[in-house]
Amino acid sequence: MKNGRLRKRASAVALNVFIAALAILWLVPVFWLVLSSFRAEQGAYTPYLWPKGFTVDNYIRLFTNRKLFDFPRWFGNTLLVAGCSCAITTILTLMVAYVYSRLRFPSRRFLMNASLVLGMFPGFMSIIAIYHFMKAVNLDQTLLALILVYSGGAALNYYIAKGYFDTIPKSLDEAAILDGASNSTIFWKIILPNSKPVIATTAINAFINPIVDYIFVSVIMKDNYNNFTVSKGLYTMVDKTNIYEYYTVFCAGAVIVAIPVVLLFIRMQKYYVAGVVGGSVKG
Repeated sequence: MKNGRLRKRASAVALNVFIAALAILWLVPVFWLVLSSFRAEQGAYTPYLWPKGFTVDNYIRLFTNRKLFDFPRWFGNTLLVAGCSCAITTILTLMVAYVYSRLRFPSRRFLMNASLVLGMFPGFMSIIAIYHFMKAVNLDQTLLALILVYSGGAALNYYIAKGYFDTIPKSLDEAAILDGASNSTIFWKIILPNSKPVIATTAINAFINPIVDYIFVSVIMKDNYNNFTVSKGLYTMVDKTNIYEYYTVFCAGAVIVAIPVVLLFIRMQKYYVAGVVGGSVKG
């Protein structure tokens, strides 16, 4: 018995040490990025880890030196595109998931399978066709084009939300129908209030995608400097002609960009562990 407890304790300690090591490995790049954003020395590389001097000039230059790199405008563009595409994508994804989960109609199974297969293909495979389509309708190099691109494939990512909707008891729907509720009422007043975890997951993923994407914005915007998002704009700071002078400013920009994502996650993280559905139906 004693040996068994010792083995369990040893395995628990080993597991905790392993998890701590993984956490440290994950935090080291973040710590290095923040440290570099306050580094007084210029250049991308230094032979030492700890800076010899600290300064906030990198953050000041980021927002005041706008002749070559207009970060405030790029940041505003990114928040606009991310916010709009987040709202559109979340609503469309949840609506499609509700239809597939609750309604029965001809070709439902075919549409679900077709959406699932199409969603497996990487988005950049269609990037040339998307660009020429946007150019044909005079939307190339516009923020509206980015919003349409990021929210256009929302219906293809229904399966996670549908799987969650399937766990919500259908007796809630039946009771609402007996009271005269329509499908729209059931969706907005019953399903969504009981689906906060999946709403949070969908919204966070939809908000992050425009922030981290570089490929689509590079193709659609081309050289339209004023409509860059932060991913495209910050990349221009670290090309071979600017990396020495602007690398630490780039690190400061990366830290600023991470703040909205971190705040959004902190605001919504409680919904990931909430037992929303449990106990909602009384026997």
